[in-house]
Amino acid sequence: MVHLTGLYYDASEIDDFIKVLQDAGIENILALRGDINPNVPAKDRFPYATKLIEYIKETTGDTFCIAGGCYPENHPQTVSSVDEIRYAKAKVDAGAEVLLSQLFFNNQYFYDYVMHCRMADINVPITPGVMPPINAKQIRRMVDLCGATLPDNTEAILRKFGDNKDAMLDSGMAFATSQIIDLLAHGCDGIHLYIMNNPRVAKRLCDSIINII
Repeated sequence: MVHLTGLYYDASEIDDFIKVLQDAGIENILALRGDINPNVPAKDRFPYATKLIEYIKETTGDTFCIAGGCYPENHPQTVSSVDEIRYAKAKVDAGAEVLLSQLFFNNQYFYDYVMHCRMADINVPITPGVMPPINAKQIRRMVDLCGATLPDNTEAILRKFGDNKDAMLDSGMAFATSQIIDLLAHGCDGIHLYIMNNPRVAKRLCDSIINII
């Protein structure tokens, strides 16, 4: 699944990207606004992910399966949970066929979020995003960026093992495995892994739940 951002591109540039994806046989796009860079002027065409989703759908029809991002603990720039659900609904109405969630460490946040989405008539699959806490500095940076909460048990792991690379890896993988098992037991629509370009992490996680999936 290609991650395609719109904030710093105009329509012709998105068209060029789409052509490359079509030529490569790519079928799945995660359409995002993109992170704000204060040193780079944004363009006006796709200020929000909804606009990008809408454009891709209008110009390519059913060529791609389009996914949108969602935030169980609210996007840092979202004022309220009600607004967060409203934005998710707008992405689905614009053409998103699945929602992929931002990372979280307390599954209850995700379960509550899905319940509220269903109440708002958002009926597409909502896939939870899991990031194994295997690097303390990386996790703290990601939490600061996305506004996720570090529960006491996750914070304890970071404090206890954060300076021990091997211990952090083992404890973080065990935590993520337990989190994934709980999500699958609750019937979640798959799992989206945030592995930061480390395929060994994905393989180890998949191996740990091979008899579950």
